[in-house]
Order: sequence, then C-alpha cells, then structure tokens
Amino acid sequence: MIIIVYISVAIVALAFLVLVIYLGKTLKSLQLTLNQVAGTLSGLEQQMKGITSETAVLLQKTNLLADDLQKKSESLNPVVDAVKDVGVSIQKFNGSIQEVSESVTYQLHKNQEKVSQVVQWGNVVIDIWDMWKDKKQKQPLMHKNDVDH
Repeated sequence: MIIIVYISVAIVALAFLVLVIYLGKTLKSLQLTLNQVAGTLSGLEQQMKGITSETAVLLQKTNLLADDLQKKSESLNPVVDAVKDVGVSIQKFNGSIQEVSESVTYQLHKNQEKVSQVVQWGNVVIDIWDMWKDKKQKQPLMHKNDVDH
C-alpha cells in the first residue's frame, strides 16, 4: 500500500512537471507575442506623435488662412457697399429719366396743337427766308448787267 502512495505521488509529481513545462512554453510564447505587441504599440506611438505634430501644423495653417479670408472679406465689404450704392443711384437715375420722359410725353400730348402751329410757322419762316435768299442772289446779277450796258 505504501508503494501505491509512492506511485501516486510520483504520478502527481510527473503530471505537475509536465504541467510546469507546458505552462513555461505557453508563457514563453505569450512573452514573444507581448513583445511584438509592445513593438507595434511603440511604432504606433511614434506615428501618432508625427500625426499629432502634422495636425497641429495643419490647424495653425488653417487658422491663418481663416484669418486671412476674414480680413479680405472685411476689406471687400466697402466695395460691395459701394457697388450696392451705385446700383441704387442708377435705379434712382432711371426713375428720374422715366419721370422726365413721361412729363415730356404728357406735355407734348397736352400742347400738340401748339407744337403743330409752331412747326407750321417755322416752315413759313424757312420758306420766306429761302425766298429772300433767292431774291438777294438774283439782285447782284441784275446790277452787273446794268453796269455793262
């Protein structure tokens, strides 16, 4: 019976030894995996530092660009206002021209008969003027003929 106990203890010791050996191999494999993970994380950390610095530079440039755009936009505001004022002035000018045109048209319709009379009198005056010019041009010819005879 003691032999059975010794054999049982030996089997338990042998099983424990096998367990320790496999546990050692597993831990060794786990250590290699963890070392690879640590290396990968170290590389990621370096890449993140690079990305962070590039992002900071990009953010600074974006802020500068936004400030520049804001300044240029503010400097264009007076130009936009001036163009708007020119548009308003042109609209007022067009309105004034339209009012004058309507007033002239109204006055022409209102005084159409008078205008027609003025035109007729103007034609009469032009006819009289033409007749007077013709008569004056013929008079010097008569005086020359009288002197020659």
